[in-house]
Amino acid sequence: MRMTAVMRRGSIQLVALAVGGLMACGSAAAGCAPDAATLANVGVTGVATASAALPAPQPVPQASPRTAPGDDARAALEAMGRLQDADTALSLAAEGAALYSRERVKLDGYAYCSQAVQLADLGELRQSARAASMALHVALETGNPDLLGKAYRDLAIAFSYAGQLERAEQFANLALKYPGLDPTQVNGPARKILGDVRARQGRYAEAIAYYDQASGESSGRFRPLVQASLANTLIQSGDLVRARTTLEAIPEPESPAQRAQLQRTRGKLLLAEQQPAQALAVYRQLADMPVDDAAGDGVFYRAWALDGMSRSQAAMGNEAEAAASLDEALGEFERARARFRSDEFKMGLFSDVQDVFERAIALHDRLGQAERAFDISERSRSRALLDSIAGRASVGSGEATAMDVQALRAGLAPDETVVAYHTLPDRLVAWVLTRDGVREVRFPTALPRSDLIRLVEAYRNALIGRNPNIVSASDQIGRLLLAPLQLADSRRVIIVPHGPLHYLPFQALRLDGKYLIERNPVSLAPSVSIAARLAAHAPLAQPNLLGIGNPTVDPSVAIPLPGAEREVRMLAQDFPGSRLFFGAQATLSNFDEFAPQSQLVHVAAHALVDTLDPLHSKVLFTDGNGQPAYLEAKDVMGMQLDHVSLLALSACESGLGRVENGDEVLGFTRAFLSAGTSSLLASLWPVSDASTEKLMTRFYGDLANGQNAQDAMRDAQRAVLANPATAHPYYWAPFNLIGNWRLRVLQ
Repeated sequence: MRMTAVMRRGSIQLVALAVGGLMACGSAAAGCAPDAATLANVGVTGVATASAALPAPQPVPQASPRTAPGDDARAALEAMGRLQDADTALSLAAEGAALYSRERVKLDGYAYCSQAVQLADLGELRQSARAASMALHVALETGNPDLLGKAYRDLAIAFSYAGQLERAEQFANLALKYPGLDPTQVNGPARKILGDVRARQGRYAEAIAYYDQASGESSGRFRPLVQASLANTLIQSGDLVRARTTLEAIPEPESPAQRAQLQRTRGKLLLAEQQPAQALAVYRQLADMPVDDAAGDGVFYRAWALDGMSRSQAAMGNEAEAAASLDEALGEFERARARFRSDEFKMGLFSDVQDVFERAIALHDRLGQAERAFDISERSRSRALLDSIAGRASVGSGEATAMDVQALRAGLAPDETVVAYHTLPDRLVAWVLTRDGVREVRFPTALPRSDLIRLVEAYRNALIGRNPNIVSASDQIGRLLLAPLQLADSRRVIIVPHGPLHYLPFQALRLDGKYLIERNPVSLAPSVSIAARLAAHAPLAQPNLLGIGNPTVDPSVAIPLPGAEREVRMLAQDFPGSRLFFGAQATLSNFDEFAPQSQLVHVAAHALVDTLDPLHSKVLFTDGNGQPAYLEAKDVMGMQLDHVSLLALSACESGLGRVENGDEVLGFTRAFLSAGTSSLLASLWPVSDASTEKLMTRFYGDLANGQNAQDAMRDAQRAVLANPATAHPYYWAPFNLIGNWRLRVLQ
């Protein structure tokens, strides 16, 4: 959301009151006796778990319908769904009720569970959660504990696929409270998810205990999957004797894909037992194993086989052969990724294989092949976005391949420097590209990824909390991340972040006693290849502006933003003939109609990031009748925005989403760039109305006077910084310029 500081405090108080009020009335008036207190305490975030085949849920006789909630209690539940975190069980139940009420043909609750599992397997994670939420609603309305357990189980599956570790764990624990008529349908999958969560956390003893419980509570069909996960975790824990016993006890699966998975585990065990030659033979057999099903598992397992071959060859001291096998594995992984229907599921798949890219980077680096290491890093970034960008005739040749170092260098101007970071588990690496060459940076401090995650989170919290010691913190992080780069003063800097660095406002880091934005114009790009393509697209924009601000919606949905409307009116003064929509006219239909025709688009409104499925992140518009109308990121990707040279989302946290190791921030950034937008302004934290108004009006004023976008953003941020009242980076540093830093507006 985007609001003033006063409004933000008021909103938090309103949420707290809503929580208290709902918990007071939920169990009695709303008829939520089985779960009201527990539902209110479901948390957030996490790491993906493995897919699990589930037995088809069998319908059971429905209990007598419970007393329908009264209007007041239902209104409270719906308000909670809006105001609290969108993925608590309470808000999902509210969403399920709303979705169910709109269903033309209302299905049996178990049918929604079946839909949820099928959609999760296809990677349609938000749709899976919505189907499960309808099952949850039906279960609560009918008082059916059997269905309730299965709905929670399916929510746990969706969140585990999405990488929401805490959420997956909490829904799995809720599922265990309602084992139903056949506990194997709930307890086995739920405990396996808990084991997967602990394994991802490196808490192997706890994971093994959960898998042991899951094995005893699973159906015969599901148990081999649990045993396979147990064997893998035993290998990771170092208990190789039990791992071999467990592995040898697993019956040969009928499914070719499961047989291939088992073969991969055998290879992993042989490697752990320090038998690389035998492991190499197993992996070679896996590479030749025919696995041809609808999901494309044959390509997938051949990729893992080549990865295993590389590990075996490296263990035998054959690093050149290991590097060649890794290079071939990377090509197979990209082929496997193309087989999945859902972009979001592709992201998950690609994220899971980032350790292959990382090992390839480290291996080629050890072999003295720095440019090859950089090329692999570039290949690992933003592949789905690169496909979209390159596929548009106006921005490229249609060839969706990452550009090599020589081509990238040739496209840089003499005063431009590209810094590409790559976070590895044990250290940070970076490359500095100029027209004159490419230089690999060695950081004096190792900076493992886990340390960077904590560092960035602590720094962001200090920024958002307006910590008075922010200058000292910015100096320290600047010494760590910027000083080793040896950036020349005044050169244009294009930063390609990676992993947790996507959330870091580089402009607020300090170098040589100055904020970076005081010494260098700064912009970001998802990858160097994408930056080069975007910079070559529409370097001159026509001065036609579409401005949309402060949509009129029911105040219970979103607080009005008069400052946003004033902001749009002021910046529009520099662009005569601007097309402006406010209040009841700030409709989604007007955006859909006029955005594709406009070269400059500015939207000042509320935004909501969806961390379960970032492509369902949304910008709030109005339907013209006071009701909300949402533009979701997935819908943006289907739009034709090739003529849009700059799109500014002047909204809170519009630049956030879920960061995948191999891709850019999923959400609005990827969506608008994929749709053809050349440049994007997006924020990293909740923004202040007053300082945002000043920053945006200065930015657009400089654009109107002929400055390029990178210089205009530098001047706008420095203007806000110059005011002692807004000198803290909280006020001037939230917005990133992403994409075409060379953009100019035709005068």
